[in-house]
Amino acid sequence: MDVRKIALLVGALLIAGVTAIMAKSLFGSAGTPVQAAAPGAPPVDGPQVLVATRALPVGTILQQDSFRYQPWPKELVQEAYYVKGDVPPPQPGTVVRYAITAGQPITQGALVKPGDRGFLAAALGPGMRAVTVSASAQSGVAGFIFPGDRIDLVLTQEVAGGGNGPPLKTSETFVRNIRVLATDQRTDTETKDGKTEVKTFSTVTLEATPRIAEKIAVAQSLGQLSLSLRSIADNNAELERAIAAGEVSVGDSKDPKAERQMLLAVGTHPSDTDTTFVTGGDVSRFARRTVPGTATAGAPAAASSTSGQTAQAAIFIGPVVKIARGNAVTDVPVGGR
Repeated sequence: MDVRKIALLVGALLIAGVTAIMAKSLFGSAGTPVQAAAPGAPPVDGPQVLVATRALPVGTILQQDSFRYQPWPKELVQEAYYVKGDVPPPQPGTVVRYAITAGQPITQGALVKPGDRGFLAAALGPGMRAVTVSASAQSGVAGFIFPGDRIDLVLTQEVAGGGNGPPLKTSETFVRNIRVLATDQRTDTETKDGKTEVKTFSTVTLEATPRIAEKIAVAQSLGQLSLSLRSIADNNAELERAIAAGEVSVGDSKDPKAERQMLLAVGTHPSDTDTTFVTGGDVSRFARRTVPGTATAGAPAAASSTSGQTAQAAIFIGPVVKIARGNAVTDVPVGGR
């Protein structure tokens, strides 16, 4: 009896072992095709096609790092593609007419070259306008402003008053962070022997919002405009100023991509708030700080009181504030001595 049980146990073990070996062999043979397909695909056999290295929205001005050549399947190549050896690549300064995603082939119809019809309209951002102002060697930073730079606009004018003496001289930065689209009719930076060529210009075309374009048009009739070139490193300072002024809402997200998008939005948008100004009195002690007022003699400022007393006649020079108490009106000089 014991021998029979032992024989049955040994037979069961043998059957289990054979079954396990057969199952392993079966699964191994089934997985072989999957392992054969695992290696990477062979290199693409086709011509070199120009593709975008990053997303290129409408109005983007192409730079050398905006595109690169990449092998493309021969059967998918279109005539509009920039094929290496057949079509020369676009020159820096070319503007994107239609949005291009990263890795997408660049077509010739999606770009506008400087001098082509519609180039300036394609270079403008959504909702922006192009406005041209006059410039000289002195007001245009001696020609060291190029398309793509960002500037501030400074208005210098004389404000006349009603009194004797010279008018008030003042200078005001009324618009900041405006992008230069063109100088004269040049929309790209000209080079000679590999070096940027500095040329003076008589007009500058700027990218502005509709409201800022209206301000620039009025400013040209008020006085003289000067261009103030901004540093490339001003974006961080501009972002801090916009956050402090409440122009930019900072959320709770700590996503670095969101912060970069915020910085890009602030750094590429002109601003006409938080303006600064300087008057002649801030430069010279012999110049005025306020608008000259009208000299008035006599007794225009008779202020009645409960006791029936009246104020004596006075001569007011400078800004005057009228204060009405019932039927009595009092002229109070502001900052007068």
